[in-house]
Amino acid sequence: MSTGLILLIVTGVLLLLGIGQRVLDKMRLTDKQALLFIALIIAGGLIPDIPLGAGVHINLGGAIVPLGLCVYLFIRCGTWQERVRAVIASIVTAAAVYAIARFTPDEPEAIWLDPNYLYGLAAGVIGYIFGRSRRGAFIAGVTGVLLADAWQAIELRLSGIEQNVYFGGAGAVDTVVISGLLAVLLAEAIGEIAERIVRGSDPTDKAFEHGEIVRGGKRR
Repeated sequence: MSTGLILLIVTGVLLLLGIGQRVLDKMRLTDKQALLFIALIIAGGLIPDIPLGAGVHINLGGAIVPLGLCVYLFIRCGTWQERVRAVIASIVTAAAVYAIARFTPDEPEAIWLDPNYLYGLAAGVIGYIFGRSRRGAFIAGVTGVLLADAWQAIELRLSGIEQNVYFGGAGAVDTVVISGLLAVLLAEAIGEIAERIVRGSDPTDKAFEHGEIVRGGKRR
């Protein structure tokens, strides 16, 4: 079983135990919705890739379901500023993942970390930095990886290289899961610290929402 699927199972167990409810509330997801998406990603990841023609294949668990979740979260974003940040973060994350794939050695044994893990870690960190909110971070982490794959596929076709392209297949499930979970964990950890700092001695007066300080219901 891959690392990504193991992480999803662990996440599902934690949710069943009631751990992580605060994060789900911030993302505007219920525990049932989160468990459903986790189950769909796991089940979809075990199904063979679906051929779309012209050498393009797509995986349900590694691409379609995570992308569907990102669309749902994008619609649920609290403000248009959050949506804009999510889009920008996704583009920046895609550029970073593409650059890593382009300039790292082709031989996995030549680098210190599995490329799929490296892409996921980079996407997770960059997704949080630019996405800022939990939803924005997750959207950027996941869609950034998929956008990078799409650009590589386009580049191959423009170069006349007839090579099969896989969206969400092979080790990509690990990359997508790691990037999404890491982005959310970073957003939660840093968001919690920031909330404690901005609230100070009066927790009812201040809050930290969507990466911004809010006082008395108004952003500063």
